[in-house]
Amino acid sequence: MSTKTELLVIGGGPGGYAAAFLAADLGMQVTMVDMEKYPGGVCLWRGCIPSKALLHIAKLVKEAEEAEKIGIKFGKPEIDVNKIREFKNSVVGKLTGGLGQLAKQRKVNFIQGKATFINSTSVSIAKSDGTTETVEYNKAILATGSVPSKVPGLSIDSERVMDSTGALEMNNIPEKLLVVGGGYIGLELGSVYAALGSKVTVVEMTSGLLPGADRDLVAVLAKRVTSLMSAIYLDTKVVELKEVKEGIKVKFEGPKVTEPEQLFDKVLISVGRRPVTTGFGIENTKVKVNERGFVAVDKQMKTADTAIFAIGDIVGNPMLAHKAAAEGKVAVEVIHGEKSFFEPAQIPAVVFTDPELAWAGLTELEAKEKGIEVQIAKFPWGASGRATTLDRNDGLTKLIIEPGTERILGVGMVGVGAGDMIAEGALAIEMAANVKDLSLTIHPHPTLSETMMAAAEVFYGHATDMYRPKRK
Repeated sequence: MSTKTELLVIGGGPGGYAAAFLAADLGMQVTMVDMEKYPGGVCLWRGCIPSKALLHIAKLVKEAEEAEKIGIKFGKPEIDVNKIREFKNSVVGKLTGGLGQLAKQRKVNFIQGKATFINSTSVSIAKSDGTTETVEYNKAILATGSVPSKVPGLSIDSERVMDSTGALEMNNIPEKLLVVGGGYIGLELGSVYAALGSKVTVVEMTSGLLPGADRDLVAVLAKRVTSLMSAIYLDTKVVELKEVKEGIKVKFEGPKVTEPEQLFDKVLISVGRRPVTTGFGIENTKVKVNERGFVAVDKQMKTADTAIFAIGDIVGNPMLAHKAAAEGKVAVEVIHGEKSFFEPAQIPAVVFTDPELAWAGLTELEAKEKGIEVQIAKFPWGASGRATTLDRNDGLTKLIIEPGTERILGVGMVGVGAGDMIAEGALAIEMAANVKDLSLTIHPHPTLSETMMAAAEVFYGHATDMYRPKRK
C-alpha cells in the first residue's frame, strides 16, 4: 500500500502533535506516525503526566502527615497501590484519548506504527496491525524524542532495576529504594516513593543535587529533600550492582562513603535521557547528526536535508515538552511559507519536587560561567504572609538583573507552586521588562505571586515586608 501526504510528522509527542495540529489548522494534509495508540509521546504516556499524577498523590500524603502540626490528625495513611496505579492510568488515558479525538477532528491521518526512511521523500511504515504502508511526502518533521540513558555496567537485567518508565508503573512500594542520580527525574520519583513509604537513598556523583541549577534555589529544596529521604550521598558513584536472593547488592565509591556495600529491594537509575536518532533509517537521508548525538538544525528547525525538519529532544537541550511544542510550531510556519524562527529569550524549566523549583532565562551560575556582570535581588518567603498561612516559608524568589538598564535577565523561584508562577518571569524576560516594571505592577495580596513584586522592591531597598539597607 502506498499513499502521499503534504506533511509527515514522525513522533506523536508534545512537539509532534503540536506541529501536526497546527499544520492541519493551516489547511495542510497531515500524516502523523507514532508507536502508541494515540498521540502523547513520552510526556503523556510515561513521563510528565503520569509522574505529576503520582506527585499529586505524594503531596496529599505529606500534607495529611503535616496537618497534625496545626491541630488536625488523620492517622497513618493506608496506601492502595492498585488504586494509585488506576488513578495514574486514568489520567494518562483521558489525556491521550483526548488527543486522539483532536487528531480526528482535525482530519490528521494518524498511523500507529514505526516509520523508517527509504529516502529523503518517502518512508516505510510497519503498522501495528501487521501491514506495511509506504508514504511519500513533500516535507517531514522528525520528532522522535528521547529515552532514558543507561550507565555502562550498571544496567543489569533484573526486574529490581528500573528506569523512569519502570518506576512509573508503580508495581509495588519497595521497603528500600536506591535512586541513582540526583537530577530532576530522580528527585521527583524518589519523592513519590518516599511519601508512599519507601526508605529512599539518593546517590549523586557530583557535589550537589540538581547539577546545573541555581545553588540558592537548590539549597532551599535540599533541606526538605534531605528530611524526606533516608540518605543522600554526594560525590559518590555506584560501581557495581549485583542481584542476590534478598535484592540488589550495591557497591559505592566516594570520599565520604562509610558503608561501601548496601542492600536494596529495588534500584532506580535516573541519569538523564538521550535522543532517539537511530533505528529509523536516518542514514538514508541527508540529515546530519552532530558530535553530541543531536540532529543538527538551524533556527528554522531545518536539517541538512531540504525536505526534513527536526524538533524536540533530538535537536538538543533542554529536553522539555514545551520547548518541543514551540519548535514544532516554528517548523510548520516555515513550511507554510512564513518567516518564522526559534529564538526565544528564555525557556522556563520546572522541577516538580516539594518544594517546586523553577527558573527562566539566565541563572546566576550561567552568568558567572559566561563572565556576564549581573545584580541579584532575592525575596525570602519567610517574609511572605501567604507562605506563612500555608505553613510553607521554605521558598525564595530571585531576580537576575542587568546593571545599568535594570533589565530582567533571569528569574528563579523555589517554593510551593513555583512552577505555576514562573510564567510571569518568563513573560517579563520575553518582553524585556525592567525591575521598575515589575515593582510597579500591582500584585494581589496575600499571594505567593507578590513575591515577584517584592523581589523587585528589594532591588530598590524598599520592600514593605523586609528591611534591606539602600544600595550606595
